[in-house]
Amino acid sequence: MKIKNLIVVSLLSALTACGGGTVDSSKEASATPAAKSQPDAATAHPGVPRDPERQAYFGDLHVHTMYSFDAFIFGTTASPDDAYTFAKGGTLRHPGGFDMTLPQPLDFYAVTDHAFYMGALRAMADPAQALSKHELSQGMDDLDNVPEGRRGRFNKIIQLIRSDRKDELLDPAVFKSAWDDTIAAANRHYDPGTFTTFIGYEFTASGDAFENLHRNVIFRGEKGPDLPYSRLASNDPETLWNWMDELRAQGIESLAIPHNSNGSDGMMFSLQDFTGKPLDASYADLRMRNEPLVEITQIKGTSDTHPALSPNDEWANFEIMPYKIATMQASRPDGSYVRQALLRGMELEEKQGFNPFKFGFIGSSDTHNASSDGPEDDHWGKTGKIDDSPAERASIPMKEPGEDGSRYRTIANTTWSAAGFAGVWAESNTREDIYDAFRRRETFATTGPRIKVRFFAGADMPEPNDPRLISRAYAAGVPMGGELSTEGKTSPEFLVWAAQDASSAGLQRLQIVKGVIRNGKPEEKVFDIACSDGGVVDPATHRCPDNGASVDLTTCRISADKGAADLRTVWRDPEFNSSENAFYYVRVLENPTCRWSTWDAIRSGYEPRPDYPATIQERAWSSPIWVAPADA
Repeated sequence: MKIKNLIVVSLLSALTACGGGTVDSSKEASATPAAKSQPDAATAHPGVPRDPERQAYFGDLHVHTMYSFDAFIFGTTASPDDAYTFAKGGTLRHPGGFDMTLPQPLDFYAVTDHAFYMGALRAMADPAQALSKHELSQGMDDLDNVPEGRRGRFNKIIQLIRSDRKDELLDPAVFKSAWDDTIAAANRHYDPGTFTTFIGYEFTASGDAFENLHRNVIFRGEKGPDLPYSRLASNDPETLWNWMDELRAQGIESLAIPHNSNGSDGMMFSLQDFTGKPLDASYADLRMRNEPLVEITQIKGTSDTHPALSPNDEWANFEIMPYKIATMQASRPDGSYVRQALLRGMELEEKQGFNPFKFGFIGSSDTHNASSDGPEDDHWGKTGKIDDSPAERASIPMKEPGEDGSRYRTIANTTWSAAGFAGVWAESNTREDIYDAFRRRETFATTGPRIKVRFFAGADMPEPNDPRLISRAYAAGVPMGGELSTEGKTSPEFLVWAAQDASSAGLQRLQIVKGVIRNGKPEEKVFDIACSDGGVVDPATHRCPDNGASVDLTTCRISADKGAADLRTVWRDPEFNSSENAFYYVRVLENPTCRWSTWDAIRSGYEPRPDYPATIQERAWSSPIWVAPADA
């Protein structure tokens, strides 16, 4: 497929880790695919210090501004420049009229506005633009007073894009202007060594019944395509990946990151492609070349796993958003969650020799306020004026019961989360080093707190308190995102170290989630491997004792004397079988704290909603390490 044949719309304080086994050089985590003119950080930024043991950097790769059709409808008028200024520590005005400031600046950020109708809704509100003459432009400059309201106008735009009239809001000049400004803002705010920006956008594909197939596309360098590829060209993700291959051949390197698989109704990790054909090696190569990461958590819920898929995981029922995106229609768990996808991928690899689901993990926000999102105790909502207050978010009762007698509004937002961040381990805070960390999957995800987690595997990991822990761990094995071949019959050693966010709760426990293909069938198990407050893992149940941490639901005060500042250990799998394919990833759990909806209720003088969790356990996930038999 040639780009010229496409239609106009296509116009991340060291922590450290461990190992076990031997590195199979043929199965290293994916490096950046061959592309023209790809400098490394040392060449591009000789004055920026680089740490060979790598540092943790936190960012957000999913941010919408005034150029996204929905963000504009929701009242967002902040530009990409405003978004980057905010991420660097500035204050941004929320569409609801209050100020937003992060507790501390982020290290990297990407504005990722929807490619389809990019800039169009803003142009519709401008009488000087031709788009202002469209029938849907009426009241676009005063959306608080349109008869159908902001939600109604959003629904009308959705109806248009799903109709034969979808090209009516496509103005090439408006599209080009918005995209050029997106690129220019990213390049203006890039400060190598201090703050990294990435050029990016969202490919907002879906199935015929609102099944979510959205991806964010992140570019490595200072150049992007003339225009981004959008769903107006095709909803099939394979066409996006082919377009990315075409760009790569021209020296424009990028990767795609799927998000909200929880709302895909089983399509995101289906065993069939978009056209219904069974997956094959060609599909797997194309997807993994272009899609090495997955967004495992964000405001619209967590996509790690689901109680229906992981019934023996006591922590599976965490921030579950049960609907398809932009609907109140149920989304099937099967095929929609990342852990199951990893298992499916290993099963395909064992039986058919290919794996299309070998993802590293990140988190992000999906903010539509240009602002990322605040912590649980300072929740700003996601969608501008649509959810800018506790009443709008349905975390407190309505003034009058609804027609059905309900005390609370029935909306999907109540199942949403407060935030999410991407973490990476990189030599420096530059585009080159952070992007290359994305590519080798040395990434982790958090639900908002800046928890640092390191994860290594190898045959002979250093002791957790070794003064040269990190360098020895890198030398002896592979970090998160890597692949390992076993040697002999004993389990590799897994080195895990996590450090709390000093402004958040203490850490309660470290866990390893294991997936394995046993006797030809996928299985999973969760092991507690390190406990806080002197607790010892029970060898029979593989669980830590309760550390007694509690939350006062009248004030949200937490047990300040419970939890750990850091947890670290070297662990071997007691159920290891050297003949089995397996993956392992780390899950770090904080002590319980109040959920954003509880903070909303308490500050508004109400008791927390009885039908939603009053507390949550914030967490972080490492990317997996895959372990295969030596002769695999």
